[in-house]
Amino acid sequence: MLTITIPAKEMFDERTNTFTSTKEQTLQLEHSLVSLSKWESKWCKPFMSKTVKKTKEETLDYIKCMTITQNVDPNIYENLSNSNIDAINKYIDAPMTATTFSDNINKSSNETTTSELIYYWMISFNIPMECQKWHLNRLLTLIRVCNVKNAPAKKMGKGDIMRRNAALNAARRKQFNTNG
Repeated sequence: MLTITIPAKEMFDERTNTFTSTKEQTLQLEHSLVSLSKWESKWCKPFMSKTVKKTKEETLDYIKCMTITQNVDPNIYENLSNSNIDAINKYIDAPMTATTFSDNINKSSNETTTSELIYYWMISFNIPMECQKWHLNRLLTLIRVCNVKNAPAKKMGKGDIMRRNAALNAARRKQFNTNG
């Protein structure tokens, strides 16, 4: 969870010729599958797509979807500072896990990741639904771990088998003090 403070701001409303002000507001944000699902149901496009660009309005709306603080004035989001936006982006991009993967396999699938696909993965791997409130990157890492652990063992190539057998034979020769 990320906690940000949006500073108070005073503005002039040219339509009414009056000054308006907002109070300082502290928000708690959660980048989760729940947030993603809310946003995608409203905008009907994939949030995680690298090819689909988001407008400022769509980006601000995702921050609204991330907000778990109750009774927030909707106009407060217009007062987000650059440091608030930077903090939110760092939070969204954070891995939120110590898990790393040793393989260099990149996602070469052309499949677009949407909230429904992530829910499908959760159901396929029997991941409890309360995990939908986890940080999204942590949930995706868990899904990837489940995928790796459930994958069939890789078959060894001929060269790998020959190297393994040569190492085993050398160890046995050394152990039994023989040369053949």
